Amino acid sequence: MKTYLRFGVLVAAIIGTLAWLAASGINESKTYYKTISELKQLPASESGKRMRVTGDVVPGSIKRDGERVHFQIFEKEHNQTLNVVYMGKDPLPDTFRDSAQAMADGKLQQDGSFHANSIAAKCPSKYEAAPGKPAQQPLNPAKS
Repeated sequence: MKTYLRFGVLVAAIIGTLAWLAASGINESKTYYKTISELKQLPASESGKRMRVTGDVVPGSIKRDGERVHFQIFEKEHNQTLNVVYMGKDPLPDTFRDSAQAMADGKLQQDGSFHANSIAAKCPSKYEAAPGKPAQQPLNPAKS
């Protein structure tokens, strides 16, 4: 009987440890998507949570300071800007430049700046049709 009790306690401890690791991993990997105006309205208690924010890079705002990159993103809908500091290990994407749409993943700081550990960017002018020209048709259009 003692052997079964020890085995049961060991199994319960292993299952409990695995459940705790799974729950903490889920909480750590949660990312909330917020707009700049929503970030600015968050209470101070929310500042340590991982979040994503998107906006257009303000022209002339990209400043490199050693391993850090400082820039601002702009939200057109609410006319708001946000200071972003990128401290990630990966190089910035090639499409990250003035007026590009950028998505920053990181945490809002107490001072109101956003410290990002990853940046994704796209340059909308590179993928849109030129003014006055129709969008390119697919290579194999379906026949009617």
